[in-house]
Amino acid sequence: MPRLFGTDGVRGLANEFLVPDLALKLGRAAGRILVTKKNASGNFQTKNSKYRAVVGRDTRISGEFLSASLCAGLASTGIDVIDVGIIPTPAVAYLSQNLGVELGAVISASHNPMQDNGIKFFGSDGFKLPDEIENRIEDILDDDFQAPLGGRVGHISYDFHNASNNYVNYLVDCIAQEDNREPLKGIKVVVDPANGAASWTAPEAMRKLGADVIVINDSPDGVNINLNCGSTHPEQLQSMTVAAQADLGIAFDGDADRIIAVDEKGAIVNGDKIMGVIAQNLQKAGKLKKNTIVATVMSNLGFLQTMKKQGIKVLQTAVGDRYVTQTMRQGGFTFGGEQSGHIINSNFSTTGDGTLSGLMLMKIFAKSSYPLSNLVENILSYPQVLLNVENVDKTKIESNNNIKLAVSQAERKLGNQGRILLRPSGTEPVVRVMVEAKSQDQALEIAENLAKIVVEFVGL
Repeated sequence: MPRLFGTDGVRGLANEFLVPDLALKLGRAAGRILVTKKNASGNFQTKNSKYRAVVGRDTRISGEFLSASLCAGLASTGIDVIDVGIIPTPAVAYLSQNLGVELGAVISASHNPMQDNGIKFFGSDGFKLPDEIENRIEDILDDDFQAPLGGRVGHISYDFHNASNNYVNYLVDCIAQEDNREPLKGIKVVVDPANGAASWTAPEAMRKLGADVIVINDSPDGVNINLNCGSTHPEQLQSMTVAAQADLGIAFDGDADRIIAVDEKGAIVNGDKIMGVIAQNLQKAGKLKKNTIVATVMSNLGFLQTMKKQGIKVLQTAVGDRYVTQTMRQGGFTFGGEQSGHIINSNFSTTGDGTLSGLMLMKIFAKSSYPLSNLVENILSYPQVLLNVENVDKTKIESNNNIKLAVSQAERKLGNQGRILLRPSGTEPVVRVMVEAKSQDQALEIAENLAKIVVEFVGL
């Protein structure tokens, strides 16, 4: 049976896979682990003290009933729950660390379509729960539990306004300097929060820091999250940035843990380029710990070559910001992220924070006399094609010899002028085929051929 938790929590089609009963069970299991401990005999016994959890969600309509179920499950184990409503994922990570709670939870499917949803947990330190804790939650999901009775059950309280304001004020404090409380003054930016969780928080933080903000796609109705907007569909942002003669545009996904930008000409500035700009700035200021960035295997070959030329080492991990964070913590590094726009600066945040990364990019731009297009032009980018292959058994992709042979032959064809990454998605039922080459046509040709081979040998 496949593991319930993927690279970013539990995720799937809401009300078919992720049903209220599953959310309730996840809450009860997570709560049980939190409020119990093993005694000398190896049995679980209930702790005496009261514990608290904070729960937030993005704007999906299914998040309403899933949040209610998750909160109920947690409270049934004796945990007091603070429901902070619609709020970005990184805000829940921040609140988990700073409200004195023991657990954080987010109901979100991030950049996925509206019909999907997910649940992910954070510890009291603001970091996503490690695999071993997620495995424990999964192992006891259907176990009987001696539930607390009477006054020992948990309360559910609601704190929407204060939670969002606390997070916004924290972002402002991260960026503002004592001698300049409006470091973004003079910058004109177009912001696309994807009708998601950052629809209020991101523009508010930018305005407080002095920016002139134009907002699009900030009217969530429960079903329009990520719909032809945000970081996965930046076309509207590109045209609006140019039309408004803005300095740059910034887009988030539905829970605002990732970011992409566009320059003043409407050209995409992806996660690699944003990381490159910030890393070079940190290096110049002597603040890039061990002169190292932690990235994933998806980072572009051109980005890797540019950073090497700049004297910056890049360590690569498996795809998923949790693996970037783990490597950062293990190695004592402070900066890393993904090409998709999950960017982590551990001096300020424990997880990918799209708004914080956007504010950092804007601050660097504000101090420069150059347009954004000039700031990113030195960061090389090989032509890249990424195809999502559907209706295949992604569990067989890494063991099929025919696919391995096809990849090996294509790699020999590319030589050192490109690379191939073929992997099962950790968040969606697809296989991702990524090809970089010296020309877009060559990358597309190889990617399409590999996609056909995947369908031929592991298609459903």
